[in-house]
Amino acid sequence: MSKDANPKESIIKAAYADVNKFGQNGEFDKAMKAVNRILGVAPDDQTALHCKVICLIQISKFEEAVKFIDKNKLSSSLIFEKAYCEYRLNKPENALKIIDEARLPSLPPNLKELRTQVLYRLERYEECFESYKEIIKNTSDDYEDERRTNLSAVAANLALDETKDIPDIPEDTYEQHFNGSCILSNRQKYAEAEKKLRASEKLCRETLEEDGASEEEIREELDVIRVQIAYCLQMQSKTKEAAAIYAEVLKNKPKDPALVAVASNNSVAINKDQHVFDSKKKIRSALSEACEHKLTSRQKKAIALNNCLLALFTNSSEQVQQFCAKLANQYPDLEFQTVLIKATQLSKDKKHKEAIDLLQKYASNTKDKDQAFATKFAIIQLLLSQGDRKGAVEVFLSLGENKYKPGIVSALVTLYLGLNNKPAASELLKTAVDWYKKNNVSSADLSDMWRQAAEFHLRGGATETAASSLEELLKLKPNDMKVLAQLVIAYAQFNPKKALEVSKKLPKLETLTTASEIDALEAANWVMSTKAAKKSANAKIEMSPGTPVVERKKNNKRKRKGKLPKNYNAEVPPDPERWLPKYERTGYRKKRDRRTKEIIKGSQGMSSQAAEQYDMSNRANLGKNSPATPVYQEPTPGPRQQHRKGGHKKKKGNNRF
Repeated sequence: MSKDANPKESIIKAAYADVNKFGQNGEFDKAMKAVNRILGVAPDDQTALHCKVICLIQISKFEEAVKFIDKNKLSSSLIFEKAYCEYRLNKPENALKIIDEARLPSLPPNLKELRTQVLYRLERYEECFESYKEIIKNTSDDYEDERRTNLSAVAANLALDETKDIPDIPEDTYEQHFNGSCILSNRQKYAEAEKKLRASEKLCRETLEEDGASEEEIREELDVIRVQIAYCLQMQSKTKEAAAIYAEVLKNKPKDPALVAVASNNSVAINKDQHVFDSKKKIRSALSEACEHKLTSRQKKAIALNNCLLALFTNSSEQVQQFCAKLANQYPDLEFQTVLIKATQLSKDKKHKEAIDLLQKYASNTKDKDQAFATKFAIIQLLLSQGDRKGAVEVFLSLGENKYKPGIVSALVTLYLGLNNKPAASELLKTAVDWYKKNNVSSADLSDMWRQAAEFHLRGGATETAASSLEELLKLKPNDMKVLAQLVIAYAQFNPKKALEVSKKLPKLETLTTASEIDALEAANWVMSTKAAKKSANAKIEMSPGTPVVERKKNNKRKRKGKLPKNYNAEVPPDPERWLPKYERTGYRKKRDRRTKEIIKGSQGMSSQAAEQYDMSNRANLGKNSPATPVYQEPTPGPRQQHRKGGHKKKKGNNRF
């Protein structure tokens, strides 16, 4: 027996030595071969089984590791390893279930930390935050900075809920600065977040250069920070700067699929309905499977919604319906958005009735009052786009008490006036005033409505209703004399005593005008024309005592007599056509142009005399005694052969007549 046992033990001992050596060197493929030698001799060796699971995890064969654990019934002893494999396989629910089902009296540190990370992946941020606080409080090792970084990452996600108080977290590393900026941006403090990101960018380069990182590694880290800077710029409406950063980062082809997805999606959001082909390419990369487990549900939701909007911009009816149906199934809380996108596409396809029916169906079925309210406004928009004012009025009136909101009252009055239904507009304003009085609604922002209602009723002769509106307006602005004056005018129409009583609150005339203003009013210059007013002002100038009188010289311009033409005879009546140009007068005869004397009508090079012989237009003027055929004559040299010594000179003279 001793002879058989010694070789077996020596094989196991040598194999363990190789496992230890290869493990320390990071050569886990070779270490696993050594483990297999052990298991070939001792298949039930628990240490060897554990070592093989570790080797499989180190070479990222997580699925194989889970199968090996289940096959060898190691689930109870290797809880951490199995839960970690499920976590790395993007199955956080399974990982949490494995840890919680172990029912250990107290979780060891490694399982507690893994469970916290699983909670983060499951987006259970409140539990995760409390767990990290406990771990940091009870642990002291070299990984304290990493835990604080993770804690700040959890806090950044909690900051999305503005009702939650986020404690101050120390920011010693560039990662912590980055997470701190995310807290600020999630609280919509984009300018402050941008400043913190700039500091993080500078600190990142300094830290990585000290650690001896390559330029490529530094760039990969900086790209994450730059994309977040671009997001803050984008939210500050600095879209050109943001788009340039996104383009530069995507040009670097980062390895992180989540970073590619975020930069691509944000570029699509900037493009909107421009550069749709480029947007299509980018949205595909944002929707790739590689990004599925790297993004939060909030990010995936935004990308899916942008995909639907892009389909709407490209006017792809089938894709819009398909993408919207998928989005509503995945994210039921986005059903309202999908309904609006579908209705918009139907409207673009000239299917207005189908769009209105879709919106009406959703408005009647939804339990969310705000969404139902907004949906009815979408219906109104579609009706008005078709010119259906009556339909729009009916939808407005179906809003119940919401129809008394100032904006809706204003819209309804406008529609009624467009339909030439002034009595309905007047009645609406009256009921709105009565409703606000009855319900004692705070009227801090209703001054414009009261004023418009009062003026509308005053013009329509409904003075009592106008007075009611002016009373409410006077409560808001007790020192407004214009309102008080309008109220006096309104009361005067139906209650003179009250008008007299209220008029006493008006300031006296002496306090409103000076003596000079009264004199100006009495002069009544405002009735005259401008010139008459100036003459009146210059005619009477009252001087104060002791002021020297300066005589003003009249600036009378001498009128010159018109010049008469030479040889003017008053007895002879003037020519009635004297004002007409010469060429329009009756006796005008056009002068013959000397240049048209010799019109050459023959072949090129023929003289004018010969041309007359061959001018067939003159044949009609020939008499009976004329010869039947013309006499041929030798032509003189043509124009091209003659050498002129000088050109034509214009005759100088006066063209005046």
